[in-house]
Amino acid sequence: MSFSLAIVGRPNVGKSTLFNRLVGKRLALVDDQPGVTRDLREGEARLADLRFTVIDTAGLEEVTDDSLQGRMRRLTERAVDMADICLFMIDARVGVTQTDEMFADILRKRAKHVILGANKGEGSAADAGVLEAWALGLGEPLRLSAEHGEGMTDLLRCLMPLADDFKERAQNEAAETDIDIEESDAEDAYRPHSEQAVASGGCRASKCWKIHPH
Repeated sequence: MSFSLAIVGRPNVGKSTLFNRLVGKRLALVDDQPGVTRDLREGEARLADLRFTVIDTAGLEEVTDDSLQGRMRRLTERAVDMADICLFMIDARVGVTQTDEMFADILRKRAKHVILGANKGEGSAADAGVLEAWALGLGEPLRLSAEHGEGMTDLLRCLMPLADDFKERAQNEAAETDIDIEESDAEDAYRPHSEQAVASGGCRASKCWKIHPH
C-alpha cells in the first residue's frame, strides 16, 4: 500500500525544491519570493525502493481571513488532515521562528505522524538552527538539503517503518473485508432461493459500503 506525505512549513523553506527532487521532475514552482506555491500539488514520489504520494503545499502563514493567504492556509490544513505523514520543514539557516512554533503546535494536534526536517542544512551556518529545532518538541530534526540532495537517506530511514505499518494495516483490513464477505455469502447459502433473490441487491450494496465507506 502506498501512503501520502504532505510537505508543510512556512513560505520559502524549500518545500517545492524537495517535492521536485522526490518526484524527479520540476512539477512545482521554485522561487526565492515567498508564497509562489498557491495550490496543492501531488506527485508520485520515489525514494530508493519506496513509492508514495507526495503533496506540495502552500506556505503556512498566520492568517485566518478570506485573503489569498488565508485560503492558502486552509488548503494546507486540509492536506495536513488528509495526509498519512507530514514532513514539517524549517529553514535551518534562519532558525526557529515564532511562526514555526505556532504551526508545530498545530501539527502536534492535527497530524497523524510528523517528521521534522531542518532544510538548507548544508554548512556550518545551519548548525544553530538544527539545534534550535529540537525545542519544537517533534523529535530529532533531520538535517536536509533539498537543493543538494543531502539527508535523503535519513528521510528514508524515518519513512520505512511507517510505510511498513501502513502496509500491514492495509493487509489486515483486506483480510477482515474478505471474512465479512465470506460470512455474508455463507448466510445466503442457507436461505430459500426466493429470499436470496430479494436480499441479494442489498447484500452487494452493504459489501460495497464496507470497502468504500462514504
